[in-house]
Formats: sequence, C-alpha cells, structure tokens
Amino acid sequence: MVSKNDRKTGYGTISLPLPLIEKVKAKIERTGINSVSAYVAFVLRQILASNNEKKGELLNKETERELKMRLKSLGYD
Repeated sequence: MVSKNDRKTGYGTISLPLPLIEKVKAKIERTGINSVSAYVAFVLRQILASNNEKKGELLNKETERELKMRLKSLGYD
C-alpha cells in the first residue's frame, strides 16, 4: 500500500526475492546504475515503452528525458 507521504514524492515500495536482488546487484556492477531500484525502474520503463511502440509511440516523454540524461552523462551532447 502506498502511504500518503509516498504519494507526495511519487515513489512506492515493492518487494523482490533476495536472490533476485543479489543477481541484479551483480549485473549492475560497473554500469553506472547506482541501485537495484534504478535498474528495475529502467527495465520496467523499457518494457512499457516497447508496448507503446506497438501503439505507434516510440518513446514516452519520461523515457526520452532519462535517455537524454544518460547519454549526456556518457559524454554525448
């Protein structure tokens, strides 16, 4: 359940099995992704964006913004 405080910041909480969390931690080492939450959010956005492509939308605004930020952090302007 999302608390009143979480709605204010726009975040919620999900639970994942610990072995899955450990696999994600191993996968994101040295990638620039700084947390399991960031990785899970990225993967979910990619999945949701691929569903949008089927409807004719290539990227939603949030995904586009995040990709631009990531490319900028990698030195692309």
